[in-house]
Amino acid sequence: MTKNTEDSRQSVAARIEYLSEFMLPERAAVLRATLAERTRYMTVCMENTFHPQNASALVRTCEAFGVQDIYTVEELCRFSPNTNIVRGTDKWVDIRKYGSTPELIGALREKGYRIVATSPHSDDFTPETFDVTKGPFALFFGTEHAGISQDVVDSADEFVKIPMCGFVESLNVSASAAILLYGLSSRLRASAVDWRIPEPDRDEILLRWMRSTVRDSQRILRRGGF
Repeated sequence: MTKNTEDSRQSVAARIEYLSEFMLPERAAVLRATLAERTRYMTVCMENTFHPQNASALVRTCEAFGVQDIYTVEELCRFSPNTNIVRGTDKWVDIRKYGSTPELIGALREKGYRIVATSPHSDDFTPETFDVTKGPFALFFGTEHAGISQDVVDSADEFVKIPMCGFVESLNVSASAAILLYGLSSRLRASAVDWRIPEPDRDEILLRWMRSTVRDSQRILRRGGF
């Protein structure tokens, strides 16, 4: 660890300790306990989400199942959750935006993610048979009308589908995400994989959460000499 990195970690820790004085201990404990269950081992990617309702439902679902990052492609339309639906859950997750699918896929590969396409037509893995232990994975969900793009199909390392036995061939994107995230996150947490966010990154997230929780946190930190 370099000196600059160590200094940065100490600075974050000092801010956390200082802001903790302006919170109820119970609230700080809830933030820490929630963050301890967060993961970046599994992440979610959306391409050109048209309906704000689906964007909102996805944010709430990721927050509920402890997925810290949502990656979005906004080549054709913006990822715009409805504030009345997300009800503040968007401040607990990190939404990372990209201009194109190839750009996003390249960034994910640099971070070591497997590209996993969700498709009802691919006879491949199910939530029960997908190997969560092989390495970090990014689940790609397509548009409401066209599904996943050809870029995702061509780049996918693996496919996962939700088996269905009715006449319906596909589910709403938010419903699909809820089913897959529940099944895969449950199996991931029961595995021996080190799925938790590393401590230095957890501290940075905790500081952001505290700053969004404590009223006038910026002024308070300035007053404390930060």
